Amino acid sequence: MLLSIPDVLSQDEIANARKLLQTADWKDGRITAGHQSALAKNNSQLPDRDPVGIQLGELILKKLETTPLFLSAALPLKVFPPLFNRYAGGENFGTHVDNAIRQIPGTPHRIRTDLSCTLFLSEPSDYTGGEL
Repeated sequence: MLLSIPDVLSQDEIANARKLLQTADWKDGRITAGHQSALAKNNSQLPDRDPVGIQLGELILKKLETTPLFLSAALPLKVFPPLFNRYAGGENFGTHVDNAIRQIPGTPHRIRTDLSCTLFLSEPSDYTGGEL
């Protein structure tokens, strides 16, 4: 099931997030991929402990915790901190299966990942090529 939840972040929050992400320390996205996914993953990702990722991740989690549609659709017990990925010309994440169990960075906690969310920080009209 696909569900669209509009306006999770305000326009000011999105503008600030985009500004922070422009100067972030992006790394090869294969670092966080499982063995099989690493063969298909060709993008950049913020490391788990990146200060920009932590700051923006906390904002997103706070906003989702107060979004009734998210809460009623997801019924979350725990929410994994967001991962920040970006794609430039020719990059992609080919056919793959997401990791079913993930460890929350810096903790011994492992959680099932039965649900996946994508939060777009750009308008669809800003994208050229590619698809979700």
